[in-house]
Amino acid sequence: MRILIAGAGATGGYFGGRLAQAGRDVTFLVRPRRAAELRGGLRISGPVKDETIPVQTVTAEELDTPYDVVVVAVKAGALDAVVQQLAPAVGPGTMILPFLNGMSHLDVLTARFGPEHVLGGLVKVVATVAGDGHIQQMHPLATMAIGEQSGERSRRIEELYRELSVPGFELSLSPDIVAAMWHKWVFITAAGVVTCLMRGPVGDIVACPGGEDFALAVIAETEAVAAAAGHPVPDGEHALSVGLLTEPGSGFTSSLYRDVTAGLPHEGEHILGRFVERAAGLGAAAPLTGLALLQLRVHDRQAAGPGPRATP
Repeated sequence: MRILIAGAGATGGYFGGRLAQAGRDVTFLVRPRRAAELRGGLRISGPVKDETIPVQTVTAEELDTPYDVVVVAVKAGALDAVVQQLAPAVGPGTMILPFLNGMSHLDVLTARFGPEHVLGGLVKVVATVAGDGHIQQMHPLATMAIGEQSGERSRRIEELYRELSVPGFELSLSPDIVAAMWHKWVFITAAGVVTCLMRGPVGDIVACPGGEDFALAVIAETEAVAAAAGHPVPDGEHALSVGLLTEPGSGFTSSLYRDVTAGLPHEGEHILGRFVERAAGLGAAAPLTGLALLQLRVHDRQAAGPGPRATP
C-alpha cells in the first residue's frame, strides 16, 4: 500500500518512521522547511535506541496522485488547511485514518471526503519534537488502534491491519473504534482539566488537602459525559485514569498543560471546548471542564496582549 502521512511531528513522525523502518511505502506530507530537515533522515531517540531512518517527503504543491491510505496526524489547528491540501491524494478507494484528539475531526473529514473514506483511529505515544527536529520518545508506550466507524470487520480494515503491523508499536483492530476514541477523549480532557486548573503536576496536586478529591470529581464528570453519549468507560480504563491522575509523587502533566505553560499553540478549544459543547448537547453537566476552558480563554486573551477595555 502507498501510505501518505500528513504531518511529521511527534505522532506522525514516530508512527510513520516505524512504518518506513519496516519497509512500508511511506511518504510524509510536510512543509518545505520540514522537508529540508528530513533530507538526512528522520531521527527517533528513545529509552532504548537512537536511530535515523531514511524517509520520503512531499510538499502540498508536489502532491498530485492518490494514495491507498492517508494518515492525518496534525494538530487540530492545522486540520482545515491540511484537508484542502489532501484533495489530490484521495482517490475512489483511499482510506483516511485520522489520529487527532477528540471527535470533531471526524465530522470535518467526512463532510469533505465522504463517510466511505474515513476510518476511526487513535494512538498513544509519549513523544515530542526536539529543538533540532528529531522525535524524542520519552516512554516505551506506543500503541495504535484502528477500525471502521461502523464497527464492521471489513476486508479493507483487515488488509490495513496487516499493512500497519510492524515492530515499534502495538496495533489493535477495535470492534468499536468510536467508543475507544471517546474513552481517550475523556482521559485527555480529565488530565487537561486537572493539571491546567491546578497549574501543576499530579503529584503536587494530590499532595494538597482536597487535591485527590478534586481529581476524582473531574474523572467522574468527564466519564458521565461519555456515558450520556452511549460510550460508558470500562472499569479497567477508569482504574487507569484514577491511577494516573491521583498517583502520589507523580510528575505527570497533560500535553495541553505543557503547551500552555510553554507558550505554544494549544488544543484547548478542540479538546475542552468541543467536550463542553457535546456535554451541553447531551444534557450532561460539566462545570469543572467549563471552568478549565474559561481559565484557558482568559489565559489566551492575556497572551494576545492588551485590547480595548470598558471605561468604568
